[in-house]
This record gives sequence, structure tokens and C-alpha cells, in this order.
Amino acid sequence: MKLDEFIYKIDNFCGYKNNWTIIKDSESSDKYGYYPEKRPIEIYIRNSIINLDKPPGPTSHEVAYWVKKMLGVNKAGHGGTLEP
Repeated sequence: MKLDEFIYKIDNFCGYKNNWTIIKDSESSDKYGYYPEKRPIEIYIRNSIINLDKPPGPTSHEVAYWVKKMLGVNKAGHGGTLEP
């Protein structure tokens, strides 16, 4: 389903009568980043948030260390507490 078809389907479902202006002639370039379907896994890992359910026992810092080692990255941390 195309984006404009999806927008109109949502409008019809909600009973809206919106007049949309959809511009389809825009272009992009690989020199400014990656298209999602062409993005290397390393970029996903580097720019990711990993949600995990920390088991009781290891500290939050230990789990962050394990994530760094498993993914082979230099930086990893946690936001807030992972303690139960």
C-alpha cells in the first residue's frame, strides 16, 4: 500500500474529509546517509537503543559491559536504573 493510499484509508476510517497535498517528486542522495533498507548492520548497532529485562543478580554496569562485549562496541550504557 502506498503512503497516500494509507493516509486516505485512515481518513475514511475516521470519517475525516481532509484535503492533502502530497509531494512525490523529492529526491535524496546516499551521500547524506542511508536508506533504511540499505543501512549496514553496524550503523543500526551504533545508533541503537536496546531494551532488555535485566535478571536479578548482575549490576546494571555489568550488563552494559556484557552488551559492549557481545556487540563489539566501545560505548554502551544504561538510562536510569536497571535494578528490580
